[in-house]
Amino acid sequence: MPELEQDVAAAETVDSSTVKFGTPEALEYVRSLTDVGAMTRLLHECIAYQRSLDSDLDTLLSQRTELDRNLVQLQRSAEILDIVKADADHMLGNVRSTCDLADQVSGKVRELDLAQSRVNVTLSRIDAIVERGNCIEGVKTALESEDYESAAKFVQRFLQIDSQYKDSGSDQREQLRASKKQLEGIAKKKLLAAIDQRDHPTILRFVRLYSPLGMEEEGLQLYVGYLKKVIAMRGRMEYENVVELMEQGLGQANFVGCLANLFKDIVMAIVENDEILRGLCGEDGVVYAICELQEECDSRGSLILKKYMEFRKLARLASDINNSPNLNLLAGGASEGPDPREVELYVEEILSLMQIGEDYTEFVVSKIKSLTSVDPELLPRATKAFRNGSFCKVIQDVTGFYVILEGFFMVENVRKAIRIDEHVPDSLTTSMVDDVFYVLQSCLRRAISTSNISSVIAVLSNAGSLLGNDYHEALQQKIREPNLGARLFLGGIGVENTGTEIATALNNMDVSCEYIIKLKIEIEEQCTEVFPAPADRERIKSCLSELGELSNTFKQLLNSGMEQLVATVTPRIRPVLDTVATISYELTETEYAENEVNDPWVQRLLHSVETNAAWLQPLMTSNNYDSFLHLIIDFIVKRLEVIMMQKRFSQLGGLQLDRDTRALVSHFSGMTQRTVRDKFARLTQMATILNLEKVSEILDFWGENSGPMTWRLTPAEVRRVLGLRVEFKPESISALKL
Repeated sequence: MPELEQDVAAAETVDSSTVKFGTPEALEYVRSLTDVGAMTRLLHECIAYQRSLDSDLDTLLSQRTELDRNLVQLQRSAEILDIVKADADHMLGNVRSTCDLADQVSGKVRELDLAQSRVNVTLSRIDAIVERGNCIEGVKTALESEDYESAAKFVQRFLQIDSQYKDSGSDQREQLRASKKQLEGIAKKKLLAAIDQRDHPTILRFVRLYSPLGMEEEGLQLYVGYLKKVIAMRGRMEYENVVELMEQGLGQANFVGCLANLFKDIVMAIVENDEILRGLCGEDGVVYAICELQEECDSRGSLILKKYMEFRKLARLASDINNSPNLNLLAGGASEGPDPREVELYVEEILSLMQIGEDYTEFVVSKIKSLTSVDPELLPRATKAFRNGSFCKVIQDVTGFYVILEGFFMVENVRKAIRIDEHVPDSLTTSMVDDVFYVLQSCLRRAISTSNISSVIAVLSNAGSLLGNDYHEALQQKIREPNLGARLFLGGIGVENTGTEIATALNNMDVSCEYIIKLKIEIEEQCTEVFPAPADRERIKSCLSELGELSNTFKQLLNSGMEQLVATVTPRIRPVLDTVATISYELTETEYAENEVNDPWVQRLLHSVETNAAWLQPLMTSNNYDSFLHLIIDFIVKRLEVIMMQKRFSQLGGLQLDRDTRALVSHFSGMTQRTVRDKFARLTQMATILNLEKVSEILDFWGENSGPMTWRLTPAEVRRVLGLRVEFKPESISALKL
């Protein structure tokens, strides 16, 4: 039972800690208490709660003075608010009265404004009636005095007034219509009569009447028709004159001038009449005139081109060219078929005709593009007129003939240049090289001037084929001659004539590689300016890449020929190199000093090179001679490396090898414009190794300690070179960690 009493006491303690004094629940809790301890604790808590209340009351009471002061201030503010309220009510009354007055005034103003606008409308109608009457009288007076310009202005003014006041003046309108109809009849009659008589000033006078009369489209049609007739008449006269000369067989038929004059007339008609055309129908009038005059270009221009093709018999000429036999390039005989000089004349004429057409088209297209406010339906018509017109189609036919003639001219002249190839005094190449590339350059420039991508691609392909076949064969023919190398050193000395032949053949290849690259760059730059379309540039780039491949092919041919020449020279140098194998490098100080005075082999080797190779220098291009000399150096260096790897060296022998190598580098550096140090790098490094005091010193130059030096010798070769020193022990060399 004692444990039960303790639990009840604990529960009561917990409950008492949660009592909220001053609430009915707290009173009920007090009444339920039966334990004296719990009552005592609750009493203490109640006393503490009472003390906290006393403290709060003291705090509130301490604020009484401040609260009283604030209440007094609020009472005073209430009195001021009463005054403010009274003033606000007074102001509200004033605003309401002002608003009512403003509404009354604005109503009066609106009434006055309405009355004023009606008065103005009435006055305007009166003025219109008066002015319409004046216009009618003015038209009649002007017609009687034949002052048609003034009459047209009166009509235009009447129509402007009548468009604003259509609900009045029906009688005046009928009178004006009669006068307007009379004026229209006079203007049309006078204009047609002037057109028949080609009276240009009178035509201009009466066509200008169509705009104020509201007959712009009719006036534009009549005036453009007149321009077409004038151009057609002049074009027909020019054409008939050319045809007459052609039929007489005088050979002076100037089709280029005939076409140029036709386009000049069309362009001048557009430029000089721009103001009149714009005055009739604005920019639409200009486009309409261009489209109409283009019809004359299509009809007369096509006729001129067709007659030119007939005059020059281009169809038969192209057929003869296509059917002409493909003669052997180096047969020596003259080619059969058309005369290339006549073909060149025809090519120049065709280019002139195409250029005239291109200039005309460019002008007209730029003229249309410069117009900003054109009817959208006119632009497609103008574009179609240029792209699908008969003149454009005939130009395509002419372009086809151009490609055939240009190809024939290029082939024949390239073959002729190869056939008459000869040595040119004071030149390192034969005449063929400059002649061939001049012909190719001229033909390609002409093709680009046509601004026709198909022509450029065709001529470029023909040029590539010529270089890759005929010209390539001509270049390598001299190199393939039998016993050419044997004839180079007849009697033990260099034969200058044979050397000149070989050097010139190699020079032809070298200069041809250079010319191909220059030609490729030039064509690419020109095509970039003429053909902005990415698709066109890609096609040209593809063809030009073939030229680049041809340059590489010629370089391979050049390298092959150079190797043949070197193979002829090196057997004459090899005996000197073979004597190096008999020379000892296990030198004493006396022998080393003797070698310094009497060189054992270097000078004899250099003399052999000078005797057998240097005499070809004035006969070769600098690039060819450098390549030739470097191939000889490669041969010498490889042979020396093999020989030196079979010798034994003292330290002085290593110094001797270093001196010999330096002498070779110094002399060969003076013979060529290219660096030769890299050729002797392995020999130089061998000499460095053989000069070491002891084996371990190699580590001062190897790996991270190598500095700027790049080792050309492998670790195995380094060990082998160290083994050539008589003083170095094999076990020390084997112990190296390279």
